[in-house]
Amino acid sequence: MTTTATDTINPYLISWNLTKRCNLKCKHCYLDAKELSDGKGDISTDEALKIVDELAAISPGAMLILTGGEPLLRDDIFEISQYAKERAMTVVLGTNGTLIDDELIRKIKDSDISGVGISLDSVSADYHDKLRGVDGAWAKTIASAKLLNDAQLDFQIHLTVTKDNRLELAEMARLAEELNAKSLNIFFLVCTGRGEEMTDLSPEEYEEALTTIDRLAVEYEGRLMVRARCAPHIKRITASESAYANITSGCIAGRGYIRISPEGQVTPCPYVPPTEDTPSILNTRLDKIFEADIFKSFAKPNYGGKCGECEFMETCGGCRARALATSGDVMGEDPWCAHTPSKDSPENSVEIVWNSLAKERLKKIPIFLRTMVKAGVEAYAKKKDIKEITPEIMATLRERFKGGRPN
Repeated sequence: MTTTATDTINPYLISWNLTKRCNLKCKHCYLDAKELSDGKGDISTDEALKIVDELAAISPGAMLILTGGEPLLRDDIFEISQYAKERAMTVVLGTNGTLIDDELIRKIKDSDISGVGISLDSVSADYHDKLRGVDGAWAKTIASAKLLNDAQLDFQIHLTVTKDNRLELAEMARLAEELNAKSLNIFFLVCTGRGEEMTDLSPEEYEEALTTIDRLAVEYEGRLMVRARCAPHIKRITASESAYANITSGCIAGRGYIRISPEGQVTPCPYVPPTEDTPSILNTRLDKIFEADIFKSFAKPNYGGKCGECEFMETCGGCRARALATSGDVMGEDPWCAHTPSKDSPENSVEIVWNSLAKERLKKIPIFLRTMVKAGVEAYAKKKDIKEITPEIMATLRERFKGGRPN
């Protein structure tokens, strides 16, 4: 039987830009969101609920990230989130953090949202407000973090790395811990939308930032998860024995991860912009969308340049959106990577076997975590020259995530 892209695409993480409306004017916005007061162009509530039905049917148990623009500007945001929760999806909210007050805290709790991601780009109010385009944004976001913590709601801090704040990562980790965030997610800019006007990091600066993240992941293990996002190269950098090093994955765009635009168009990730030919989930079934050429290329990648020659091709693969933005070729070489490929010691030379008990334990893990857990456990096994995965090995990594360090 012929294998199609649909057979290999299993989105367990779905990011949905519900609106282009935003109350900020961020210089790096990939969506080019606007400061609008009305909902012109937004998908209707009925359309949104129909999309939730299709997502829940094709990706049962997936994590749904409701973001924007600023999703809290939609009056129906909690109706949509509750509807998705009732269909067994794990729902999280991605917000700039400036609109959260006591009333919204109550609505978040009542809607059973599992977590909130808030954007904070600096320990400096001046820099954050300049990047976000609105004075006072930093203070409001800090206040929101404290409200979330007081309400015992899990939240993460999202930081976008630029040339100007790349040396603040250690200070940001300290601030995130002080605010009692669950994790600090450090995103690396892909120059799309308004971000096209911003200057990229050099490969050397990118490498330095990834090395810092790996060090911070070890330093804060058990207290705060420090994670790189949109940076598959971290799999090459993480030579440490941290739990994060063993559980993080490379890019899952177009296979385990998809994005839905405010117009309903579906792309492999937020940084791959839709074109005039990109189908919309409003009029095309998701399984049919996955048959488009771009999804076929992500499902069965054929990397060009040094990415196609690299020993980390399977676990990293480079950033496809960055390759597309810089060369026009989504399977081209990632220009940010400073690594020189080697043919020695291929990463997948060791065959790993899961025993029956470990397989059963893996099935009990939520689907949006299962693939990353499987890849992480196998990476740990390879480092330790372990040929068979058992529940005991899985428990070891689980304890490390909880902050324990078994002998």
